[in-house]
Amino acid sequence: MKILIIGGGNMGLTYARSFMRAHVTSRLDLRLLARSAERVPTLAAHEIGTVWARPEDCVPGADIIILAVKPQDSSALFERLRGLVQPQQVILSIMAGVRIATLREALGTPKIIRAMPNLPAQIGMGMTAFTSTDEVTRAELVQVQNLLSTTGKTVYVEQESAIDASTAISGSGPAYVYYCMEALMAAAAQMGFAPAEAELLVSQTFRGAVELYSQAGLSCQDWIARVASKGGTTEAAMQAFGGGAVREGLMAGAEAARARAEELGK
Repeated sequence: MKILIIGGGNMGLTYARSFMRAHVTSRLDLRLLARSAERVPTLAAHEIGTVWARPEDCVPGADIIILAVKPQDSSALFERLRGLVQPQQVILSIMAGVRIATLREALGTPKIIRAMPNLPAQIGMGMTAFTSTDEVTRAELVQVQNLLSTTGKTVYVEQESAIDASTAISGSGPAYVYYCMEALMAAAAQMGFAPAEAELLVSQTFRGAVELYSQAGLSCQDWIARVASKGGTTEAAMQAFGGGAVREGLMAGAEAARARAEELGK
């Protein structure tokens, strides 16, 4: 299986490294298309796969073509690929907001998979939602899911609209976590902890809480009830959160992210 990754940024290199680490492809079968001839030495220095400067030299022989460029660069990318993509090739796009209909029209090809990974994919702890056109075969879908799974967990969604929803939850989600972490670090600093101490207290608390949640079949509310005793410190914190105001604020933020994802795709 010959894989071509277009885009040598963080996500493009993340996929290239993950594929090699998981042995789902070989260095000979992995190709990277640089933005320009000047970028070839920089990408080649990573020693991941064969790096090309001209799409006509590497696009025709690929089985799967991964579009890992910024969405604002999609128009220029389509111009480079026009007339080169063949109907039997599978296109996997991770460009946020670029819809399947746009990809189909711009590239003139039917086999398209659209995916939304998130930042923790860089360390193999990512969450990726993906969907596909009907022309993608079951075997091809399994192949692509295996590729995506090298960076973490995956979920297939039937409707493309769910990709916008996943963008709002898992795509933007790490920022929500960091937002909460930063607030608690600031609170710890106000209480007299040194910055390094505040960071350790908060980061380890988040890490431990998520791991505990993952290992047991309890809901978030179950865990809250186990931590919050009647008249205790946790109950006082929950009351200070405004009777659900913090929860509603996070939900409103996620909904705003979903609406923006839909707007960007229009």
